[in-house]
Amino acid sequence: MAGSCARTEILVGQLGLAQLAESHVVIAGLGGVGGACAESLCRAGIGELTLIDFDLVDKTDLNRQIIALHSTLGQSKVEALSKRLRDINPDTVINEKNLFIDGNIAEEIANEVDYNFVADCIDAIACKTNLIDACNRFNKPIISSMGAGGRLDPTKVTISRMDKTEYCGLARELRRQLRLKRASLKFPVVHSTEVQIKALPHQAVNETEFSPPGRPRAVNGAISYMPNIFGLMMAGHIIQAILKS
Repeated sequence: MAGSCARTEILVGQLGLAQLAESHVVIAGLGGVGGACAESLCRAGIGELTLIDFDLVDKTDLNRQIIALHSTLGQSKVEALSKRLRDINPDTVINEKNLFIDGNIAEEIANEVDYNFVADCIDAIACKTNLIDACNRFNKPIISSMGAGGRLDPTKVTISRMDKTEYCGLARELRRQLRLKRASLKFPVVHSTEVQIKALPHQAVNETEFSPPGRPRAVNGAISYMPNIFGLMMAGHIIQAILKS
């Protein structure tokens, strides 16, 4: 991918390109946030990406997820994103893992010495808690995405520490869960300071053509650009951290 990295090299130099090419990043959760994060890392020349998700592409994803096309409906998100990334940068090593991140899988991810960074783009709070807690205990660098749903203002998106977030119900509940585990809250997160637009009442989620019904929960509205902004900001944070290491 030497020619396609020419513009990147102007910014980071040959040494920076080499650092990126030697790096390995895990992206957990491949929805709107995770898809945008993974693609940006791939285009920047990250040498190895591990993609983790257990979900399928559905019609409800079409308004915001880069992997959601009519031609990919029903495919696993890992498969759809892997194919897209290999078409962008054939030199990137792509590891596909169709997994649900429970406590054991989180431990395995955090304990893997080969990873330089973990991007937590998961929606489910229990899975996020497992992964963040494990990464903190094993001193594995991680950045986590808070709630991108229910927001419209892109100027309110920022990166700060987990214990500095505001106006985010997901972050509030996640902090509670992490405190129960006595886990650190001193890690970076992407979040919005915009007051969240009210969600629909609790209903079964993922009850679609391709997915079984899930546990009832509130359904937030989502706009095309917001999850992607979150993902791009996560990628930017990871790339700068790697270049400074």
